[in-house]
Amino acid sequence: MSRSFAFAALLLGSTAPLVAAEPDTIIVTAPGNDADVDDAIRVDADAVRRVGPPDVLRALSRDVAGVSLSEAQANPYQPNLIYRGFSASPLQGNAQGLAVYLDGGRFNLPFGDTVNFDLLPDAAIDSISIRDANPIFGMNALGGSMIVATKSGRSAPGASMEAAFGDHGRGEASGSVGWSKGNFSGFVAGQARRDDGWRDFSPSTLYNGFADFGWDAETGGVHMKLVGADTDLTGNGTAPVELLDADYSAVFTHPDNTQNRFVRGSVHPWIAMGDAGRIEATLYAQSFRQRTLNGDAADIEACSADATLLCVSDASDNEAVLRDALGAAIADTLGGEGYGALNRSRTKTRSAGVLAQYVTERDLAGMAHNIAIGFSHDRSTTRFAASSELGELTEDRSVEGLGSIITQPDGSIAPVELDVTTRQTGLFFADTISLSQRLSAEIGLRWNHTYVDLRDQIGTALNGTHRFRRLNPGVEFDYALTDRLSLRAGYAETSRAPTPAELSCADEAAPCSLTNFFVGDPPLEQVVGKSWEAGASGKLSGSWTGAWLLSAYRTVTINDIQFTAASTRGRAFFRNIGTTRRRGVEASLTAEHGPWAVRLGYAYTDARFGTALVVNSPDNPAADDDGRILVEPGDRIPGIPRHRVVATVDYTTGALTLGADFQAQSGQYFRGDEANEDAPTQGFGVLNLRGSFRLGEAANLFAEVSNVFDRRFATFGTFSETDEIELDEAPGADDPRALSPGAPRRFLMGLRVGF
Repeated sequence: MSRSFAFAALLLGSTAPLVAAEPDTIIVTAPGNDADVDDAIRVDADAVRRVGPPDVLRALSRDVAGVSLSEAQANPYQPNLIYRGFSASPLQGNAQGLAVYLDGGRFNLPFGDTVNFDLLPDAAIDSISIRDANPIFGMNALGGSMIVATKSGRSAPGASMEAAFGDHGRGEASGSVGWSKGNFSGFVAGQARRDDGWRDFSPSTLYNGFADFGWDAETGGVHMKLVGADTDLTGNGTAPVELLDADYSAVFTHPDNTQNRFVRGSVHPWIAMGDAGRIEATLYAQSFRQRTLNGDAADIEACSADATLLCVSDASDNEAVLRDALGAAIADTLGGEGYGALNRSRTKTRSAGVLAQYVTERDLAGMAHNIAIGFSHDRSTTRFAASSELGELTEDRSVEGLGSIITQPDGSIAPVELDVTTRQTGLFFADTISLSQRLSAEIGLRWNHTYVDLRDQIGTALNGTHRFRRLNPGVEFDYALTDRLSLRAGYAETSRAPTPAELSCADEAAPCSLTNFFVGDPPLEQVVGKSWEAGASGKLSGSWTGAWLLSAYRTVTINDIQFTAASTRGRAFFRNIGTTRRRGVEASLTAEHGPWAVRLGYAYTDARFGTALVVNSPDNPAADDDGRILVEPGDRIPGIPRHRVVATVDYTTGALTLGADFQAQSGQYFRGDEANEDAPTQGFGVLNLRGSFRLGEAANLFAEVSNVFDRRFATFGTFSETDEIELDEAPGADDPRALSPGAPRRFLMGLRVGF
């Protein structure tokens, strides 16, 4: 008998006693105990591999209306995941408002709280559970949490293999094997993916591996897990709209490459304490290495005062002589134009953590309690280095280095080398109290302490030590009107501390680039979210079986942090911007009847600024002469679609299964248009078709066609400078709007074998 229990957030087993008669697989998946399980949005292993090779991101965007994927990098393996107006993103510079856990260990990388989905072992995912804002889940849980649980030999016995190929050099293969004998079990999985990319110069290669070995007994057990990833991703970002009109597969500037290496080992012990309690824990250690290379356009031209030298200009056309690492002025070698920049960064992080709790069920004061008391501690050391090399734009708009490392005296463009130490400690208490047969209360309380120490390895300008503390409460009441209908209402406070990247790039006078953060050290306040939520859930009766969920929420964030463009083009800085507000409604329905299975969902997200502010947006046509725009309270936050609809239908008859899914969402304001002066991106709807045919007992042929009608759409928009770069495909282009184009019609087909 196999069950997966949440270490704090998710109890995937039944309502059996804590110590069962048969060995159970108990693995911590997040802090707390059964928190928000009644209104969790869950995607299981079958959904992850519904089409062909397992794909977590595809499953989330297909089945969860509240989740949208914004491909700012224009790479399908490194999108920004948006939920309730908050993001989990692999990109430095994006505010991280979602907490992500992998088997009880924090998956937000400590350097910038980023979330790299390419590191997840999709072939080993047992479930993904999306939870509401709750203080139990710790840092970054402003909009909610994503709880990822992996498989074991008991939960996924047998072997399976998939192989698939598609257009544009796309190939995927994955395999897994799980077994158990007596108290011992094991599970091993691997996955390899290669995609040359439908856009120019955009190949990606991913290798992911996973292993779990466990010993399970009636009164205790332990599992050891290993996760590994080696990925090479090219996402060349947005392109001007006029360029895309002329050539939809074209890129603006390149290369834009990210190489990740990741290894994580973890141990998951538990032991029974009496008849109604247990102690359970997750201990992990991991290593993460990342290299990025970005070729970008730059405002670098021959100086007006001396045409033999190069100057860099800001949004007001003020010039500063470009200088190299020795402080010498850099001479013009290209006739005054055609320059770009190669931005490089290297990140090496080692981190470890522990999450432990005592769980018990007992009667106190005549009421049943399900209590979890525990702590977490995460620590890391990071070495970060970045530089910008002067480059030359080639005919295909790639950037080739010219050798000089740009080192401006004001620090606006300069090499960086920094050591970062972080410590995060949390103490938490969770209690689900049965106040009556129909009414229960979920109480959560967590104290967070964050320590960040920065040590400049070149000078002393970046040195700084920061500490943040906060006690966050939460409560939710659940009332069962009938056996098939429940109501709920609750309030929660959550928070996140500024990341090392944000703390070290918070000075408007010394901005940074997306790959070169650390140039100053003024303080930032931690972000606090205050959330209200109400909803209902129920089960279907009659010939159709299934369930439905309805939620309404409102979250106000205080001291929100935003990455704001600086006057020097391509540079930016972090700052607290006051308050922001996100509110919305989510509705979902799953139903089955005979051979039919239907999933429907709708999400409304209204995200707005609550405080007036002035921001730089030098490429926005509505900006003033100094490149600034005025944001007023009530303006919508860019990058967040207001409406999103998903619908999935599957029909199975005999050996044949046919399916279709439809995703539609409204447009969003461009990044850089926080004042909402320009029109948003266009809304879109995309239809995907799939099918599989069973060959005997062990094999299945499958195929998928995505974007059947070959719609052109965009999931992200911003502004870029086009008048300094000649676009051969679109001569005379002057529209500053730039989009990350969605993939055109593509196909995938393959074979799955399982036994």
